[in-house]
Amino acid sequence: MNLRKEFSKIYDQHINKIYRFIFLKVNSAEIAEDLTSETFLRGWGSFRENQKVENPSAFLYKIARNLIIDFYREKGKAQIVSSEGIKIIDPRINFEEKAALNSDLEQVRTALANLKDDYQDVIIYHYLNELSVPEIAKILDKSEGTVRVTIHRALNALKNELNLL
Repeated sequence: MNLRKEFSKIYDQHINKIYRFIFLKVNSAEIAEDLTSETFLRGWGSFRENQKVENPSAFLYKIARNLIIDFYREKGKAQIVSSEGIKIIDPRINFEEKAALNSDLEQVRTALANLKDDYQDVIIYHYLNELSVPEIAKILDKSEGTVRVTIHRALNALKNELNLL
């Protein structure tokens, strides 16, 4: 398989998850699109230079994470997680149920935004992007045990934040 086709396959497999991760961290569709494009542009550059990439998913998340950090350093902003763009559409749910679900999403978004960055990241990786503990460990360059503990602590912190709201 040639290099472009191989990277195209990686792109197709990861574009939505990388975008969602970035979007939840920057709270802007335009910025998320720009940073997602930059993530894959840098990924392609490294891939093209024949750098050994054993785990493309972890590699792309590291690039995305670094771009988000750079973005906030430049802008001097606090990171915010948004429920904007997350829509619950189920024809079986009536208006009151939709309002309650959206209210719950907003509470979770607010609570998640109050967590420290590492906790936000592992919750997004594990529960929204459905990454396994070994995949998260590679992204964060941490042991699987450390990731499991971090996920556990992040969920406890989220639970505490939700109880405060």
